[in-house]
Amino acid sequence: MNSVITDLSQIPGIGQAYKARLQQIGIYLPIGVLFHLPKTYQDRTQLTPFDQLISGCNHLIQATISSTKISFGKKRMLLCFVIIDEHPLLLRFFHFNKRQMAMLQPGQHLRCFGQIRQGLQSLEMVHPEYKLINEQHPVALDACLTPIYPIVEGISQTKFRSLVKYVLDHCQGDALEDYLPASLSHQFSLAPLKEAVQLLHFPPPTVSVNEINEGHHPYQQRLILDELIAHRLSMRQKRDQHRTIDAPPLALKPALIDQFLDSLPFKLTASQQHVYQQISHDLRQPHAMLRLLQGDVGSGKTVIAMLAILQAVANGYQAAIMAPTEVLAEQHALKFKAWLTPLGIEVCQLSGSMKKSVRKQTEAAIAHGSCKVIVGTQALFQEKITFKNLSLVIIDEQHRFGVNQRQAIKAKGNHGHQEPHQLIMSATPIPRTLAMTLYADLDVSTIEGLPPGRQPITTAIISNDKRTEVIARVKKACEQGQQVYWVCTLIEDSEMLNCENAEDTAKNLQNALPSFNVGLIHGRLKNDEKSRIMTDFNLNKIHILVATTVIEVGVDVPNASIMIIENPERLGLAQIHQLRGRIGRGSTKSYCLLLYHPPLSAAAQERLTIIRDHHDGFKISAYDLKIRGPGEVLGTKQTGQMDFKIANLSRDHHLIDKAQQIADHLFEEHVDSVDKLIKRWIGHNEQYRRV
Repeated sequence: MNSVITDLSQIPGIGQAYKARLQQIGIYLPIGVLFHLPKTYQDRTQLTPFDQLISGCNHLIQATISSTKISFGKKRMLLCFVIIDEHPLLLRFFHFNKRQMAMLQPGQHLRCFGQIRQGLQSLEMVHPEYKLINEQHPVALDACLTPIYPIVEGISQTKFRSLVKYVLDHCQGDALEDYLPASLSHQFSLAPLKEAVQLLHFPPPTVSVNEINEGHHPYQQRLILDELIAHRLSMRQKRDQHRTIDAPPLALKPALIDQFLDSLPFKLTASQQHVYQQISHDLRQPHAMLRLLQGDVGSGKTVIAMLAILQAVANGYQAAIMAPTEVLAEQHALKFKAWLTPLGIEVCQLSGSMKKSVRKQTEAAIAHGSCKVIVGTQALFQEKITFKNLSLVIIDEQHRFGVNQRQAIKAKGNHGHQEPHQLIMSATPIPRTLAMTLYADLDVSTIEGLPPGRQPITTAIISNDKRTEVIARVKKACEQGQQVYWVCTLIEDSEMLNCENAEDTAKNLQNALPSFNVGLIHGRLKNDEKSRIMTDFNLNKIHILVATTVIEVGVDVPNASIMIIENPERLGLAQIHQLRGRIGRGSTKSYCLLLYHPPLSAAAQERLTIIRDHHDGFKISAYDLKIRGPGEVLGTKQTGQMDFKIANLSRDHHLIDKAQQIADHLFEEHVDSVDKLIKRWIGHNEQYRRV
């Protein structure tokens, strides 16, 4: 019977340094080795004859050296000419030594593995792995596909494969226990867990390399499903835990809210009213709300946030909204002051660029409680900032904040055993599959559709060759009293990229249109300078605003009706949609011109066509999820967001519904399996969960 190993240090050859490297890749226990699965596979189980070699693919070949020489071109290299099945093939080595040169002699037989490519005169392999062989004593071919693991420096593939084999041979009997009940495995026709783990580490040559490299093998799908289930269980567990946290119940006091709604020049849509009712119900409970508010660009999320704020203020409490950028915080502060000052409610703005004297007064007003609504950036959660009675925290563009930052602002509202309610807002419409997975610990409210009166935006794809015509169109719009955004993806010129930069674009536009004021805003400007520029643009003192993507969200200038986006092929679909949402907010028909630099690749053409033909942000995000993956849909890789071991939300979205169904069944009927699955798949990475 195999001995049982419970600690990595019990494995021969694993010292403290190697153990630390394993922990870098999330392996803390021996069983973690078995669930650290290969990222790809190579087929060294069979020799490929010459007529089956495919350029761009890896192959194992056997050849005989015909001649060698050193080439002294741009790079010194060793050229090894070989014969395979009576056909010539070239091996190129850029890094070599005298010992290699002495070994690689004419007549020597080689077994090589590497990527085939088409050279000038023959097929080639560049820096292949090779072994010298003796035909009288042939070397056996590998018995299984070769797994390639995601590892760090100091851990070799060979050593890790040996480690996997050792753990498989010595793991305790229940280490690979299937925590899903047999009834569920039968219902969903799931492959056996133990067989799946063993095969994925040592796949027999009968397994299709393409299928397993694409993640479509049934045994991979089984383990991917397990990981998605564990993630869902972890989120549900956290959600239930959060619902036990006490928070101040905020009664609905309609007088202040009705006064605010009466002051608006529009009526709430049915969807907006429904979403607010969900939020208001949560705020009235004695337990902390944790809700995600999402909707398309311009759907009215800020108005709903304001209603939640008024419910807190009407009960004598403070509310804070945290934005990721100074520009967005400034926009929120201006809008909130316009709404709340007539109601007698003081709004404070807190930013890192404030003068010391103003900041001191603001901090005092927040601590005293005279300031009921506080808008700011990360400055809100600095240690010296004290709130009198913070009951509601609103986090805008939440994916741009890490877990620690969200925790810090929430902790400002801790009073005894109570915590503030949290409303998390996302201006990026999140596809259903992504929301179900990443935000399963949140209650989700979605504003459907757009308010009446929002102008449709006509989007056109235009080559940079027609730049002069585009500038003429901008001139005409400005002459008619309209304003224009001109978005650049670069601030300064770049030798690496063929892109128009913001600084040069602003100068060129000012020279071309001297009758109009051209402004420039980007992330490197000081915060007070950015605020001044946005104020001038709001007041129509600036007619054309050249900007980087710093104006992606939150900026609301109804008179701006045209947007030109330079090099849109460099941006994600969701990001272009966010930028486009800055226009169409007034009564004038609006236009978004995607100014690309030819030639445009087929993939880029497809993406720009999608943004031209679609205006539903959820559909656009679904396309972006499919094309670029979840990290890109969210705009940045969120600090604290879970890293899946093997699941890929773009590839495996078809498993999410099944994972949710199984996880919910386990949570209700098989509680004993919940913690075991979470520990197996998430273990020491639980810090990603929102807390």
